Amino acid sequence: MEKKQNYSRKREAILNAIKSTSIHPTAEWVYQTLKPVYPDLSLGTVYRNLAQFKNDGVIVSVGTVNGQERFDGNTEPHTHFICSSCGAVIDIPGEFVPSAVKDAIAREYCVLVDSTDVQFHGLCSECLKRQPPLE
Repeated sequence: MEKKQNYSRKREAILNAIKSTSIHPTAEWVYQTLKPVYPDLSLGTVYRNLAQFKNDGVIVSVGTVNGQERFDGNTEPHTHFICSSCGAVIDIPGEFVPSAVKDAIAREYCVLVDSTDVQFHGLCSECLKRQPPLE
Protein backbone atom coordinates (compact mmCIF):
# COMPACT_ATOMS: atom_id res chain seq x y z
CA MET A 1 0.00 0.00 0.00
CA GLU A 2 1.38 3.40 -0.99
CA LYS A 3 1.98 5.76 1.90
CA LYS A 4 0.18 9.10 1.50
CA GLN A 5 2.42 12.08 2.15
CA ASN A 6 1.21 14.48 4.79
CA TYR A 7 0.92 18.14 3.92
CA SER A 8 3.37 20.41 5.69
CA ARG A 9 4.46 23.99 5.20
CA LYS A 10 8.10 22.93 5.03
CA ARG A 11 7.36 20.30 2.40
CA GLU A 12 5.44 22.85 0.32
CA ALA A 13 8.22 25.43 0.76
CA ILE A 14 10.85 22.93 -0.44
CA LEU A 15 8.83 22.17 -3.56
CA ASN A 16 8.15 25.86 -4.21
CA ALA A 17 11.85 26.66 -3.83
CA ILE A 18 12.66 24.21 -6.63
CA LYS A 19 9.77 25.21 -8.88
CA SER A 20 10.24 28.97 -8.47
CA THR A 21 13.80 29.17 -9.77
CA SER A 22 15.55 28.39 -13.01
CA ILE A 23 19.02 27.95 -11.48
CA HIS A 24 18.57 24.18 -11.00
CA PRO A 25 19.40 24.32 -7.29
CA THR A 26 21.15 21.85 -5.03
CA ALA A 27 19.69 20.51 -1.78
CA GLU A 28 22.14 22.77 0.06
CA TRP A 29 20.82 25.83 -1.82
CA VAL A 30 17.23 24.91 -0.91
CA TYR A 31 18.26 24.42 2.72
CA GLN A 32 20.14 27.75 2.94
CA THR A 33 17.27 29.58 1.21
CA LEU A 34 14.59 28.22 3.55
CA LYS A 35 16.54 28.07 6.84
CA PRO A 36 15.86 31.74 7.77
CA VAL A 37 12.11 31.16 7.40
CA TYR A 38 12.12 27.67 8.97
CA PRO A 39 14.87 27.69 11.64
CA ASP A 40 14.15 24.08 12.64
CA LEU A 41 14.53 22.81 9.05
CA SER A 42 17.23 20.16 8.67
CA LEU A 43 19.28 19.32 5.61
CA GLY A 44 18.08 15.72 6.03
CA THR A 45 14.47 16.88 5.69
CA VAL A 46 15.36 18.69 2.47
CA TYR A 47 17.11 15.60 1.05
CA ARG A 48 14.23 13.26 2.02
CA ASN A 49 11.62 15.53 0.46
CA LEU A 50 13.62 16.07 -2.73
CA ALA A 51 14.02 12.30 -3.08
CA GLN A 52 10.27 11.84 -2.63
CA PHE A 53 9.42 14.62 -5.11
CA LYS A 54 11.81 13.05 -7.60
CA ASN A 55 10.26 9.62 -7.04
CA ASP A 56 6.78 11.11 -7.52
CA GLY A 57 7.85 12.79 -10.78
CA VAL A 58 7.13 16.28 -9.45
CA ILE A 59 10.75 17.36 -9.99
CA VAL A 60 13.64 15.84 -11.94
CA SER A 61 17.33 15.47 -11.28
CA VAL A 62 19.62 17.17 -13.76
CA GLY A 63 22.43 14.95 -12.46
CA THR A 64 25.57 15.71 -10.53
CA VAL A 65 27.29 18.98 -11.39
CA ASN A 66 30.51 19.86 -9.56
CA GLY A 67 29.84 17.08 -7.04
CA GLN A 68 26.29 18.08 -6.11
CA GLU A 69 22.98 16.81 -7.44
CA ARG A 70 20.98 19.56 -9.16
CA PHE A 71 17.19 19.63 -9.42
CA ASP A 72 14.67 21.00 -11.91
CA GLY A 73 11.04 21.84 -11.22
CA ASN A 74 10.29 21.91 -14.94
CA THR A 75 9.13 18.41 -15.87
CA GLU A 76 8.16 19.31 -19.45
CA PRO A 77 10.33 17.72 -22.17
CA HIS A 78 13.56 19.71 -22.50
CA THR A 79 17.28 19.23 -22.18
CA HIS A 80 20.09 21.02 -20.41
CA PHE A 81 23.34 22.72 -21.25
CA ILE A 82 25.85 22.32 -18.41
CA CYS A 83 28.85 24.64 -18.27
CA SER A 84 31.99 22.62 -17.64
CA SER A 85 33.69 25.65 -16.09
CA CYS A 86 31.22 27.34 -13.71
CA GLY A 87 28.56 24.60 -13.44
CA ALA A 88 25.69 26.74 -14.74
CA VAL A 89 22.72 24.68 -15.93
CA ILE A 90 20.65 26.19 -18.73
CA ASP A 91 17.27 24.90 -19.96
CA ILE A 92 17.02 24.24 -23.69
CA PRO A 93 13.40 23.75 -24.78
CA GLY A 94 12.30 20.86 -26.94
CA GLU A 95 13.14 17.22 -27.46
CA PHE A 96 16.42 16.35 -29.15
CA VAL A 97 15.89 12.68 -29.93
CA PRO A 98 13.50 12.22 -32.86
CA SER A 99 10.84 9.53 -32.48
CA ALA A 100 12.37 7.73 -35.49
CA VAL A 101 15.58 7.23 -33.48
CA LYS A 102 13.62 5.96 -30.46
CA ASP A 103 11.68 3.57 -32.72
CA ALA A 104 14.89 2.29 -34.32
CA ILE A 105 16.43 1.63 -30.90
CA ALA A 106 13.26 -0.15 -29.80
CA ARG A 107 13.32 -2.40 -32.87
CA GLU A 108 17.06 -3.09 -32.82
CA TYR A 109 17.29 -3.95 -29.13
CA CYS A 110 13.72 -5.19 -28.44
CA VAL A 111 13.15 -2.53 -25.79
CA LEU A 112 10.55 0.11 -25.03
CA VAL A 113 11.99 3.63 -24.96
CA ASP A 114 9.78 5.73 -22.68
CA SER A 115 12.13 8.64 -22.09
CA THR A 116 15.47 10.09 -23.14
CA ASP A 117 18.02 12.20 -21.34
CA VAL A 118 20.20 14.42 -23.52
CA GLN A 119 22.65 16.92 -22.06
CA PHE A 120 25.00 19.33 -23.75
CA HIS A 121 28.30 20.25 -22.09
CA GLY A 122 30.68 23.10 -22.83
CA LEU A 123 31.27 26.72 -21.86
CA CYS A 124 28.41 29.11 -21.13
CA SER A 125 28.39 32.62 -22.58
CA GLU A 126 29.78 34.16 -19.37
CA CYS A 127 32.72 31.74 -19.26
CA LEU A 128 33.35 32.25 -22.97
CA LYS A 129 33.72 35.99 -22.32
CA ARG A 130 36.52 35.22 -19.85
CA GLN A 131 38.44 33.06 -22.35
CA PRO A 132 41.59 34.61 -23.79
CA PRO A 133 41.25 35.43 -27.49
CA LEU A 134 42.66 32.89 -29.94
CA GLU A 135 45.83 34.04 -31.68
